Amino acid sequence: MAGQTQLSERKAAILRALVRHYIHTGEPVGSEALATESGLSVSSATIRNELAALEELGYLTQPHTSAGRAPTDLAYRYYVDLLPARTRLRDAERRAIVHFFDEALEDIDAILRGTTLLLSNLTRYASLALAPSPRQEAIARAELVSVGSGTLLLLVFESSRVEKRVMELPAGVAAADVERVSSEIAGSFRGETVAGARAVAEARSRIAPQPDRGLFARLADALAAVEEAVDAEHVFMGGVTTIAAHESFQERETLRQIYETLERESAMLRLLREAAVTPPVAVMIGRENPMPEMWEASVIAATYGAAGGAVGTIGVVGPTRMDYAAAMSAVRAVAERLSAAVEALRA
Repeated sequence: MAGQTQLSERKAAILRALVRHYIHTGEPVGSEALATESGLSVSSATIRNELAALEELGYLTQPHTSAGRAPTDLAYRYYVDLLPARTRLRDAERRAIVHFFDEALEDIDAILRGTTLLLSNLTRYASLALAPSPRQEAIARAELVSVGSGTLLLLVFESSRVEKRVMELPAGVAAADVERVSSEIAGSFRGETVAGARAVAEARSRIAPQPDRGLFARLADALAAVEEAVDAEHVFMGGVTTIAAHESFQERETLRQIYETLERESAMLRLLREAAVTPPVAVMIGRENPMPEMWEASVIAATYGAAGGAVGTIGVVGPTRMDYAAAMSAVRAVAERLSAAVEALRA
């Protein structure tokens, strides 16, 4: 909690009670309600004095002069930083996660599409998923396959993502030459990234005897095309329409800005990268977000991936008045099961 004021035990108890109450009701909280909910044996007058002090410190705001107080982003941050590392999932949530990942899905993209729907159903917030970039991912299998009059470069990554490129063979290359080079790249490309495999192909194109030299040159070109394509990372989204159901987003302009930002894939890529800097679960609250259009929202994200392999990110977007404990538990649990699924795909 770097940069935050050290609060007394009483102020901290009152602040936590106020944030919990506001998250569940959405209504500014008064001293009378807090006198009961804080668990402190103090009068409403004492709590009013503490609320005034917390407002001066920047933790609370008073929407209307005669109304109670509402938490600021700083209050949410204080509250989130004091949450336990793990909160127990409800039985129904745990069963939903187990059921989804027990399904025999063999494609990482299909798993991520399903994961966004699962997360949205668990949290009632919009959900996002970013696949591990093949640029950073190791190649598990590489081969050349004859298809009609052409030859196909087939790359299978450790997440089971598949990339294919049709190559035009140089003149004089026979089927036996293709088989020989295919056997060679099966070993030399395995464990390499796309960039590493391209470097191998370029090196062989300079020193290999003909006709292999020309074939490796075409391979290097095909790998360069794969590199260019995988730079265009894709964000999967689910449950975006749930945002409109939250009272916090009832202002039309706020809702419009959030929808437009969610639709910009480049913005979502940036959001997931920014939010996943602090493992295992990162929480970005309101104005902690680098994009002003998202200052009325919070993001919870977690990384996933196989041990020693490429890493992706999943997360949810909801109002700053979100149930942080429940959402963090759901994101963490899904990320852990997703990591196990990715590991299983590599086996």
